[in-house]
Order: sequence, then C-alpha cells, then structure tokens
Amino acid sequence: MSEKFKIERLSWQGDGVATVRNEDVFVPYALPGEVATGDIANGVCTDVRILEPVPARIKPVCRHFKKCGGCILQHANDTLLADWKTQLVQDTFALNYIETTFRPIQVSPPGSRRRAVFSARRTKKSAEIGFHKRNSDILIDLLECPLIHPQIMQGFDAFREIAKLGCSRKTEIRIGATVSENGLDVDITEAKDLEPKQTEALAHLAAANGFARISWNNEVLAQLKPPTQKFGPAHVIPPAGSFLQATPQGEQALVAASLETLSGCKRVLDLFSGSGTFALPLSQHSEVHAIEFVPEMLAALTTGWRQAVGTKDVTTETRDLFYRPLLLDELKAFDGVVIDPPRAGALEQTKVLAQSDIKKISIISCHPATFARDAKTLINGGYTMDWVQVVDQFRWSSHVELVGQFTLARD
Repeated sequence: MSEKFKIERLSWQGDGVATVRNEDVFVPYALPGEVATGDIANGVCTDVRILEPVPARIKPVCRHFKKCGGCILQHANDTLLADWKTQLVQDTFALNYIETTFRPIQVSPPGSRRRAVFSARRTKKSAEIGFHKRNSDILIDLLECPLIHPQIMQGFDAFREIAKLGCSRKTEIRIGATVSENGLDVDITEAKDLEPKQTEALAHLAAANGFARISWNNEVLAQLKPPTQKFGPAHVIPPAGSFLQATPQGEQALVAASLETLSGCKRVLDLFSGSGTFALPLSQHSEVHAIEFVPEMLAALTTGWRQAVGTKDVTTETRDLFYRPLLLDELKAFDGVVIDPPRAGALEQTKVLAQSDIKKISIISCHPATFARDAKTLINGGYTMDWVQVVDQFRWSSHVELVGQFTLARD
C-alpha cells in the first residue's frame, strides 16, 4: 500500500530519510523538503513518486544516472551537495564532541576526475566497460561519464579491445586509467595471462592510442613515454596503479592547506607519503623526511626530487606505520608533520604524536569518522584543532575528504 510522507534529511549514503510511524524510512533519489509517496517495507521505500519537488532538484546530467552506481546525487544542485557534505563532517565531529572552524568547501568541477578504475568484460560481439549498478554485480556499459576526464573517455575504444584480450565471457577484469603529463597510464589487473602475440598486440595498441604506459597484472608491458605527475617542483613517475589524488583541483586544495599549516617549519615529517604528493611541494620550504610502506613509491619520490630544482633535502624511509609507528625520540628532530593515512586512519601513530612536542600537524583524510577519532586523540593530548577544510573530489557521491590544522597548545 502506497504511503505519503515528507523527506526530512539525507542519509550518509545520500538517500532521502522520512519518518513514518516513528521509524526512519530510506527513500532513494529524494531530497529534503520533498513530499513523496511509495511502498514501504523493512525501512526502505520503493516505487517512489515525488509529489512536491524542491527547487534544489535539477535534471541529472548523465544518461546512466540511477543505473550506474557511481553517482547518487546528480538530481541535487551544487549548493545542496556542498551543504550536505559539509554537514556529514560536522555531524561526525559533533558525535565526538569536537568544535572547530569550518572553511568553505572546495569542490572539483565535472570532467576533472583524472584517475578511475573500471570493470570490463567481453560480450558476444564486443566488450563492456563501466561501473556496477548500485548494490549489484550488473555492469553498466558507459557511453558517457560527466565525472571522468575527457582524455580517459577517449580511451574507451581501446579499453574494449583490451577487454577482448584479457577476459572471458564469464570473468571481469579491472582497467585503471590515469591521466599523466604524457598520455594515459593504463593498468590492467585480475586478467588472464597473455600469450606472446597478445603482449605484442597490446604494445601496438598502446602506441596507436598514445598511451604513456600499459601494465598487465602488475607487470609493465610497455612504457612509450614517462607517465609523469607534477608534485610541486618535481616530475614524478609513480608506480603503475599506485595512489593518486582523484582530481588536480582536490590535490591542490589539500596541498595548499598543508603548506599553510606547516609554514615556517624547518624539518617536516611526511607520514604515508606515497610518491611525494605533499613531500615534494613542502621541500621548497622545509627539509622533509618521507615515510611510506611501498619502496617503489619512495624510489619514484627520490628520483623526482633529485631532478627538481630549488628544493631542500628530502630523505625517505620504508616503514609500516601501522605496525611500527614512530616513537617519541624519533619525533624530536621535527617541528612539523603531515599525515595522509588510508581510510583506517592512524590511531597508533596519532597516540604517539599526541605526546610529542611537534608544533604543527596537518592531517588529511578520506574518512570523517577515523579523522575525528584521530583528531580527538590529538586534542586530548593538548593540541588545538584550528580549522578544517572539506574537499569534494567525488561529485555526486557520498565520498568526502578533509584536511585539518592542529597546533600544540600545552606548554
């Protein structure tokens, strides 16, 4: 039986939420303030019909919206999206009794996503490339994507040829594509082993499509040009498939915030440094010691630094900070720290930082909950959280990133 209700808010996953018979009901693709009807079962509404839309509702820009699971909020305008993502972080902080100043959110524009990983599979006559339907293993064959950098979309014909070589009708492969300074850096994983003729065909395919590099199951098949990324003054060749901030605009916002926090620091630690996203820009003003678990990333960082001009000393250390966090005596030589851990955060390392005399700390995170947990640890240790900057590199999704400034308040 269809029921009528009003949407009160958005959930953490972007669904509308209404209260029906004193229970929360999740309403897909509905916005706060809208009046809707639908069939309710087990807290979820189906067959939704919007009776009274709000002005914030707009026409989705992609033909695949509601089919592809990549976007959940293309029907909301930019103001609503920005307010919602900021509110996600504010609510998380409130749960942890954290108060701070929020700077205006920084949002990456459409078409700026420079790195994406697609699923691919063969069909009877061709191949499908795209993302899976929300909460499903159904693959949506993309004909367009307003999120993705146009250079990646231009590679889709070549990706289909790659899929024909790499998978059967019953399996999927993963095709990672990254925009580099010299063309696409293409990384194929979960694919079947290649025969010599197929390897040769892939190399020719890469050359014909202007790819900088193509890798297969973690092995570089061909590097026609250096697939460099610019980090501050350096041009770096990250290992195939390694982490890179999703958009250049998002990276710039995070780096700028960290540079501001660590301004004036003489010796800086970069923890979970990757290939130098933060270390190399920081090296223009400070000596930097970069720590990362993957030695290939550190090798790329070092090579880029040696070829750069106008930098201070950069040293590196291969270390698993989850199992071997830096100890207090190891922190004494530094007056600033930038830390960009995975989604799990860095609780053990943060516990040590909270006891240290480090003057300034910049924390970057892609997970508000673990950021708040680690931030609370620093605050309880005598640090002040001066401000936080929310950064949206994943438009129309529930993903959010943030960077915060911490300064030592105790004597």
